[in-house]
Amino acid sequence: MSLNRKGRAALVLALVAVVVMAFRVSWNALRDIAGAVGADHTAATLYPFVVDGLMALALIATLVLTGKDRKFALRVLGTYTLASLVLNYVHGLVPELHGSTVDWGRLADWDPANWALVLLATSLPVGSIYFGSDLVAKVLHHRAAPAPDPIPVPVANAEESTESVSNRSTPDLLESTPPPALPAVVRVPDPVGFLKSAPGLKPMPTSTPIPVPVKPIVRSAVPAASVRPRRATGRVPAVARPTRSKRTPDQLLDEARKVTAGWPDTKLTAEGIRLAVHTSPVNARMLRDTLKAERAATAVV
Repeated sequence: MSLNRKGRAALVLALVAVVVMAFRVSWNALRDIAGAVGADHTAATLYPFVVDGLMALALIATLVLTGKDRKFALRVLGTYTLASLVLNYVHGLVPELHGSTVDWGRLADWDPANWALVLLATSLPVGSIYFGSDLVAKVLHHRAAPAPDPIPVPVANAEESTESVSNRSTPDLLESTPPPALPAVVRVPDPVGFLKSAPGLKPMPTSTPIPVPVKPIVRSAVPAASVRPRRATGRVPAVARPTRSKRTPDQLLDEARKVTAGWPDTKLTAEGIRLAVHTSPVNARMLRDTLKAERAATAVV
């Protein structure tokens, strides 16, 4: 059963009251110890705050820090608690400490015990400065641990969302992966009809289709044909020559007359006639001489 806010507040106030009263009891003993080791009235009054006050600071640091720093704060808390307990115990054993009759710097009759007690009482203020500063620095530089990731809240309308997805039209749904291609099935002929027609033979059970794996057709890569025309490196074979019929000299002469009818005499050359009529150099020279002769005869007439 958890306490409400008022109950928690009352519990905290009761704890504070107990701590204050315990500090008042311990304060009396620590004040007398401080006076016995040479502290004046003001220092003896403040001495309990040095010891028990650091205990409270170490307790708060223990609640804040984590890991190695928290272990360090627990060690400081335990050490100062034990030191305060020892000094309060010595105060109860030595009645002279309750007044001013005790010798200065004498806390025990046995010298080694007295030296240890004086060293303990005088070193606690110095330790409070060192350990208190370290604890405060650790608390100020402490970073809180990151909060854990929130637990995902289940969707209240999960069934409705499922129905909306199932009712979605086909174009809205994601395109599914096509099923893998199944091997071709070769069906064996049914021998039932054959067995019925053959007398004396018992029919065998119908055979089941036997799946036969089909080997995929792998097409070998064919190099692409070159688009660039190849240059002739020798004589053209007879098969590659054009199949145009051979023209007679008269046909060549008539064609040359038509082509060179408007040419001047200076342009009437064998090379020009060869290119225009598409004939051999020998025929071109013969056509040139004939055409020049005809033009000369025409000019004389």
